Amino acid sequence: MNRQIPVQKNQTIELHIHTLGHDGQGIGRYEDFTVFVPEALPGEYIQAKIIKVQKNYAVGKLLEISDNKTASLRVDPLCGIAKRCGGCQLQHMDYQAQLLFKQQLVIDNLERIGKFKDIQVHPTIGMENPWSYRNKAQVPIGSTDSEAGLISGFYAAKSHEIIPFDSCAIQHSQNDELVLAVRKIAEKYGVSAYNEKLHKGLLRHIVVRTAFTTNEVMVVIVVNGKSMPHQDKIINEIATLSANIKSICLSINTKKTNVIFGEQTKVLYGSDKIFDYIGDIRFGISARSFYQVNPVQTEVLYTKALEYAALTGKETVIDAYCGIGTITLFLAQKAKKVYGVEIVPEAIEDAKYNAEINGITNVEFAVAKAEDWIPKLSIRPEVIVVDPPRKGCDQALLDTIIDMRPKRVVYVSCNPSTLARDLRILADGGYELKEVQPVDMFPHTTHVECVVLMSRVDK
Repeated sequence: MNRQIPVQKNQTIELHIHTLGHDGQGIGRYEDFTVFVPEALPGEYIQAKIIKVQKNYAVGKLLEISDNKTASLRVDPLCGIAKRCGGCQLQHMDYQAQLLFKQQLVIDNLERIGKFKDIQVHPTIGMENPWSYRNKAQVPIGSTDSEAGLISGFYAAKSHEIIPFDSCAIQHSQNDELVLAVRKIAEKYGVSAYNEKLHKGLLRHIVVRTAFTTNEVMVVIVVNGKSMPHQDKIINEIATLSANIKSICLSINTKKTNVIFGEQTKVLYGSDKIFDYIGDIRFGISARSFYQVNPVQTEVLYTKALEYAALTGKETVIDAYCGIGTITLFLAQKAKKVYGVEIVPEAIEDAKYNAEINGITNVEFAVAKAEDWIPKLSIRPEVIVVDPPRKGCDQALLDTIIDMRPKRVVYVSCNPSTLARDLRILADGGYELKEVQPVDMFPHTTHVECVVLMSRVDK
């Protein structure tokens, strides 16, 4: 017999929130039926309006919190649009509580998906100042009702509705200022906003990158076309906005897609790169380079990865998914030889360039799928490091790692669920999960990075 669902759409209910879901929403039980309520926090008694009903759960909108039972971990968001913008899901939550939530999120995934027990998951390493930490702003552009009027902002949660804003609490202030200034210059010269539904209009995104250690800035204008009207005048005005601007690029993206950058990038002013440091290592960053957006915590993350690699100067190391060589070059400081492999050709060109400008010669890079390339090496690495995208490692790569039998595997992850899945495969293949270190790379969001050490069990 099918159980009757105890709630209906538009119904208002009273609910006790007992925990948080993986997306940061409060979870309560109404007549033993699960209800998710964004912005609600554990310990709160609330009133919620049901806005969505499914077979096994419902989603509610927070209407009111009982005044005398408000959770002690609730704080006022610093950002005025935090409730509407989809960028920060946890600004209403005390920062220390956020760190505990992320540690528990990792533990829950490892236990539920990975079937691990009694794992050593250290407390999440947070930031002393968890604001203004992002070095890159990627801001979509929309239009106003007035002719040639433009708006810039972030998308509302689970939509492509632009929530206008002039400043973001987690962005470097220079990024905010330049996005606003570039938008006004484009507006002055009548540049139209791109309409993704109609696939018409020109200006899609304004992207600004600030290197934290050098203060160098790159501005990338993403357009649905091959040029802009009054392009020379626009670029000249942008170049005068700040002496820190070292590069202005045009990204040509004429496809009907949600991908931000196009495949062709033109340098319109200055260099094709800006430069930043992580620790003592200098990195050249081009328009499409993947470079961690929180440089302060990136150094924490990579230092922990280096610690887990436990290098003495005699080891051969493989860095799969090496990108522009960030972790590779960190490892090279302590290893005999490091091989980096990445499927994106432009990233490998950047990696080789970064090795050259730092005078690091004990590295070798290849453009290939890691699972295809690694078995062809006539070496047996002592350590393999992986830092995959959110989807985790390919099964073939995990099989290759198990076959190569390195002493240690250091896994850097941005997704606890795929991390747990992959660690179970490695554990079944002869590796022991030693310890896990969560790092808060993205304060006030539900995202968390982890560094994991696994050691081979000799049989």
